[in-house]
Amino acid sequence: RRAAARALRGGGAGAPRAASGAAAAQLRRRLESELQEIRGAGTWKSERVIASRQGPHLRLAGGGAGIINFCANNYLGLSSHPEVIRAAVEALEKFGAGLSSVRFICGTQSIHKDLEEKIARFHQREDAILYASCFDANAGIFEALLTPEDAVLSDELNHASIIDGIRLCKANKYRYKHMDMQDLEAKLKEAQKHRLRLVATDGAFSMDGDIAPLREICQLAQKYDALVFIDECHATGFLGPNGRGTDELLGVTDKVTIVNSTLGKALGGAAGGYTTGPKPLIDLLRQRSRPYLFSNSLPPAVVGCASKALDLLMESNAIAQSMAAKTQRFRSKMTAAGFTISGKDHPICPVMLGDARLASVMAEDMLNRGIYVIGFSYPVVPKGKARIRVQISAVHSDEDIDRCVEAFTEVGRKHGALS
Repeated sequence: RRAAARALRGGGAGAPRAASGAAAAQLRRRLESELQEIRGAGTWKSERVIASRQGPHLRLAGGGAGIINFCANNYLGLSSHPEVIRAAVEALEKFGAGLSSVRFICGTQSIHKDLEEKIARFHQREDAILYASCFDANAGIFEALLTPEDAVLSDELNHASIIDGIRLCKANKYRYKHMDMQDLEAKLKEAQKHRLRLVATDGAFSMDGDIAPLREICQLAQKYDALVFIDECHATGFLGPNGRGTDELLGVTDKVTIVNSTLGKALGGAAGGYTTGPKPLIDLLRQRSRPYLFSNSLPPAVVGCASKALDLLMESNAIAQSMAAKTQRFRSKMTAAGFTISGKDHPICPVMLGDARLASVMAEDMLNRGIYVIGFSYPVVPKGKARIRVQISAVHSDEDIDRCVEAFTEVGRKHGALS
C-alpha cells in the first residue's frame, strides 16, 4: 500500500516519471534552440490562415480581403469550380463521409474503381491505383518494384517524396546531376551490371519551373535498356495539348512506363494521388505497396470532385490551353522589369533572389500590397537559392497578373532587389 501511495505521489514506482520529465525538459531546450536558429536564419515558415475558398482572390482571417493569390497549385482554378463542388456534395450524400477501412477490407466503392479507370484512360495507360496522396504513391512504388538486384537513377533535384520513396527500397541508388544527360548516361553505363534499371524524374520540377528533357531521357533509356518513371504533380491537367502532362507535351507517352501524379493540385485540389502504368505493375502494387495496404480509402467527396475535374478536362482542352498566354504574360513582364525568373514556359515562375531573409521580407511586403506569395529557402531549396515562387492559374485575369508585376517592381526597388 505504501508503494502504491508513493507511486501516486510521484515517488517510488513513479521515479521513472521524474527521469522522463528531465528528458522532456532537455528535449524542449534543444527544440527551442533549433527553432531559434531557424528564426535567426530568416527561414521561418509562417502559416497564414485563409477564411475563404481557394481561388485567385482570397480573404484572410483577421480582415485581409481582396488578396490576389499567386502561390496555389490550383493551376486550372478547379478547386472552387461549381461543377466540381457539386460532384463532391453528391458523392458525399450518396457514398458517405468515409470508408473507415483500407481498400482490400471494405474500403472499395464503385466510384474508386471508376476513377481509377478514368485516370488510366486519361493518361492512355492500362490501369491505375489510388493513394491518399502522391507522396504515398511515391513512397509505395520503389520498394514494391525494385530489389537489391535492381538500380534506380534519380535526378538530384527530384521532389522529396521521390527521394524518400527511393530511400525505402533496397535497389542500388544512383543520383545524376539535374537534367544533365551526360551524367545520366554515365550512370546508366555504370548501372548495366544490375538486372533492372529505372530512371526516376519529375516531369516538371516544382521549385524551379523547368521541364525534364524527357525525349533525351527516353532515348538513353532505350539505348541502355532502362525503364522511365515520371512524377507529374506539376504537369497533370495543363501541360501538353490535352493536359495529359510532360510525356504528351514532348511526344513520349509510349516510352514512359510509369506515371505518378496527384489529385490535389490541378485536378480539383483536394487530396489523393495515383500510379498509372502496366496492369501487372498496378496489380502488384495492390498486393505489396504499403501506403496502399495500410491507409484508409480516399473519402467519397474527394473521389467525386477529382472525377468531375477529369471529366471537364476530357470534354475540352480549353482550360488547359488558357495557361500558356497567362504564363508568358507574367514571365515576359517580370523579365522586362529586371527580375530573374527560373524555368521556362511553366506556370511555376520562381523569382530568384538568393538571400533567404530578402525573400521572406519581400513576400511579407507583397502581402501588404494585396499580393499573396511565399518565400522559399533552405531546406526547401538549396542554400543561396532563395526565391519567391509565383504560380499562375487559369482563373487569373490579365489585370491580376499586371498588378502582381507592379507590386513586385515596387517591393524589389524598395529592398534593393532591383536597381
